Amino acid sequence: MPISPSSSAQAARQAVAGRLRDLRKGAGLTVTELASACGWHHAKTSRIENARTAPSAKDVAAWCRACGADDQSADLVAQSLNAESMYREWRHQVRAGMRQLQDSWVQFYRDTGLFRVYSSTLIPGLLQTEGYAAGLLTSIAAFRDLPVNDGAEAAAARVQRSRVVHEPGHRFLFLMEEAALGYQMGDHEAMAAQLGYLLTAGALPAVSLGIIPASSRTRGQWPHETFHIYDDTLVSVELLSAEVNITQPSEIALYLRAFEELRSMAVYGADARALIVRAIGALR
Repeated sequence: MPISPSSSAQAARQAVAGRLRDLRKGAGLTVTELASACGWHHAKTSRIENARTAPSAKDVAAWCRACGADDQSADLVAQSLNAESMYREWRHQVRAGMRQLQDSWVQFYRDTGLFRVYSSTLIPGLLQTEGYAAGLLTSIAAFRDLPVNDGAEAAAARVQRSRVVHEPGHRFLFLMEEAALGYQMGDHEAMAAQLGYLLTAGALPAVSLGIIPASSRTRGQWPHETFHIYDDTLVSVELLSAEVNITQPSEIALYLRAFEELRSMAVYGADARALIVRAIGALR
């Protein structure tokens, strides 16, 4: 059975839970005694130790204090917060609107030197035109019961955010499956404009645009979920329900390996442009 990308987040939670359980046992406390010292019901202790409930910073501090391990509190709080940031449900991220979600990435993008992006179903966000992005984000807003105009506003913010592609000091390696060229977002004109922009964007000095042909006979890698790799330090994986942020070096290495293998199957330059032109022709 395939392992869900969210498994790394759960593993991180379990690691925190394990450390807390070890502290309790090392202090010679029972579950009930620990709960009494912390001022909560013993069931909460069990939920935390079994990674069913994420402890707050105050919970961790109280736990460490009860175990005589105040010196470990700060480290455990940081570890716990990192575990909870790895798996972020979209419904929580878009509470303030999809536009704010787009804006929240601007500074992070400016601080990133190397972007590696793989997409099997869509034009990568940093290469999306406003019309294409509006079609996509409006559909997402409707699916998530957000205000109707939120998708259009988010699209404008996404295009503004994408200007980082034209700023010095960054490199962009984009990989797409050919099928992504054929999935229409927005109306006919928006899709034609999007494909036309790809012809221009692929020629930008800082951009490498690779397209994996659908006709590839032998694939070392099957189509994967969309993922972004930022400076070898963070992998962001997009799921229907959530965004998974991966910081574990061994897992990042796995995505880097997959990216390089996918990259070796892609075509570039004139061959990539020919696939885009063919997709434009199929719109007529």
